[in-house]
Amino acid sequence: MTSFRRFALAVCVVGMLVQLLLTAYYLGMGHKAAPHHLPVGLLAGGEQTEQVTTMLEAEGKFEVRDFGSAGALTTAIQERDIYGGLDLTGDQPMLYVASAAGASAATLLRTTYTTVMQQQTANKLTALAEDSTEITVAQAKALITPPSVTDVVPLPADDVNGVSLGFLTQALSLGGSIASMGLGRLIPKARRSWKRGVAHLGLLILYAIGSAAAVLWSMSWFNVGEGADRTEMLLIFSLISLAITGSTAGAVALIGPAGALVGIFYFTIGTVISGASILPEFLPTFGRVLGENLPTGAGVQAVRDNLYFPDAAIGSHLLVLTLYAVIGCLIVLITNILPNRGDRTSEIDLGITEKATSASS
Repeated sequence: MTSFRRFALAVCVVGMLVQLLLTAYYLGMGHKAAPHHLPVGLLAGGEQTEQVTTMLEAEGKFEVRDFGSAGALTTAIQERDIYGGLDLTGDQPMLYVASAAGASAATLLRTTYTTVMQQQTANKLTALAEDSTEITVAQAKALITPPSVTDVVPLPADDVNGVSLGFLTQALSLGGSIASMGLGRLIPKARRSWKRGVAHLGLLILYAIGSAAAVLWSMSWFNVGEGADRTEMLLIFSLISLAITGSTAGAVALIGPAGALVGIFYFTIGTVISGASILPEFLPTFGRVLGENLPTGAGVQAVRDNLYFPDAAIGSHLLVLTLYAVIGCLIVLITNILPNRGDRTSEIDLGITEKATSASS
């Protein structure tokens, strides 16, 4: 009875500690998400460029990049080098955003832009009042006209909040973790050999393709990614799934069942900092760097670019996914090829031995 009480107390203490750590982590990452050097573009001239750049970069929220034409600015948005930009060269200022890159960034740019324009309008009205200058109808219209905003890459109508990527990542992470643990318990029922290693790899690859197909099928129910290349999406989702399952399976092969915690880590920690719901630039530095180098973060960025930004370069994201997949699969293969030092016999072999002994007696 005493041992039971101690065990129950230990379980409760561990549970509360895990809850405390996860709560602190989640709140630390997202309770007060604020931009840090969000890349934006600016098209202006002379002193105006310096004034606007100084104003936007004053609090460290934005990182302003100068462009020579509106075409160059919108191209940078389509390639996802910047989240938006401001053109001050025309008769009326123009703000360019990309809602598909992140609703929070687009909202921040709109809010900042409106605030700046209202401030400039107030300054102009004050100057005109001090000079006792009469305002023409054209000037009055120009001053009260709402700021112009162009959404270069809008979100589709069926994903107005841009949360689909987060749901897809969670599904892949959880499914991959469960599959890795299941395969990890199934494969050891045969003696170690290169054949067992190849069989394990084959199952991981088959699962990755199957899970990717399942995600694509479910996306079609809700018209998510309707205009994307289905073959490319299948390959990217397969690579994400293999990166998660392969690296988790590799950890299990190295340290045993405790290696499944890698998959749990991806689901509980990685999805929060993946950039799906909270953009990387809105995370603390630690969360941004870690998130971009996990399969969940690299996967989200690769999927977002493939869905909405076909001109963006996704090589770095695919490289991260490939490294996780290849290293994990190599560990699985090598640990199966290595000799069984303990000369342990599998459950299958034990069953055959018992039958043979009974028959001979």
